[in-house]
Amino acid sequence: MMSQRSKRELWETVQPRYLKASKKEKNKILDEFIAATGFHRKYANRILKHGYPYSHGPKKGKKPVYRGEVVTALEQIWEIYGRICSKRLHPFLPEGIKILERFHEINITPEAKRLLLSMSCSTIDRCLKPARFTGTHHGLSTTKPGILLKKAIPVRTFADWNEDQPGFMEIDLVAHCGNTVEGQYLNTLTCTDVCTGWTEPIALHHRSQQAVRDALHNMRPELPFDLRGIDSDNGSEFINDLLYHYCLDEQITFTRSRPYKKNDQSYVEQKNWSVVRHTVGYDRLETDEEFDLLTSIYSDLRLYINFLQPVLKLISKGKVGDKFVKTYDQATTPYQRVMARPDIPVETKARLTDLYVKLNPVTLRNSIDRKVANLWKLP
Repeated sequence: MMSQRSKRELWETVQPRYLKASKKEKNKILDEFIAATGFHRKYANRILKHGYPYSHGPKKGKKPVYRGEVVTALEQIWEIYGRICSKRLHPFLPEGIKILERFHEINITPEAKRLLLSMSCSTIDRCLKPARFTGTHHGLSTTKPGILLKKAIPVRTFADWNEDQPGFMEIDLVAHCGNTVEGQYLNTLTCTDVCTGWTEPIALHHRSQQAVRDALHNMRPELPFDLRGIDSDNGSEFINDLLYHYCLDEQITFTRSRPYKKNDQSYVEQKNWSVVRHTVGYDRLETDEEFDLLTSIYSDLRLYINFLQPVLKLISKGKVGDKFVKTYDQATTPYQRVMARPDIPVETKARLTDLYVKLNPVTLRNSIDRKVANLWKLP
């Protein structure tokens, strides 16, 4: 491709000949000039007739404010907190910077800090644009319908799920089967609380009724609230006698979504990607060594996402004309949502606070990345 200087030199050579040429010759010269420079025909015609537009000095406009150290610090913070979107990062920046400063993981000048805290969501997006990347990989669906007890387990829809109390969780399985569902492979049970966004990823050896039941039983002591209800899809690993009677015995509300209606489980479906797939990807996992490593990853990941990852929650959804308009609250971490609840015991809040002040996001992020890299290296 020609440089701007070469294009200008070519223009200086061609213009005198173009101005003296006949109409037929002008078309031929114009075609050759466009082929050489790549200019649009109208623009090429204009500069050959009237010359290049005269530059009146330096460009007008506002001098860039957010650059250098500020953008570098923003990219560093964005990486540490999992490359989250600006609407989640923006309200968390004051707390996020405070945590990093407490552990001496970031060193920025007062002026750079002031500029960081004055950024809008749009400015954050603009500054981070060169560093972003996107992916389109999708995994396989392995949900097989369970017929047993469907009539005994009530169906609920997205509109019916309005619990404003912690403890009602949507649950789903993520298959680590790679490109084929043949044979045995590891799974992840994702459990997401609708009220607070608290999420627990649990590695499973097998996709079985007993494995799901045991995972839920072992998860309950780790929650900062009582498990009051679960909502699953119609897979046979959930719709079965074992889990049904466990919920009856433990007085846990058990509901299911409508078949083939993923929006009924929008909370946990979103976490399947943002938490599980975003972290461990789509490779096939099946060995005991991979299971142990996946369990270790999730022990760090549950702390990272629940204490250090702000999330948005849908407040309302309405139709204006032909468009649906959604309203979200301010992005807050699940830990902060739990701490704001008056129905959470003081002892639980004290335990969570003691854990929170000890969490170094850089150490956690590095530990997760290192373990994931080891997981991907396994044969």
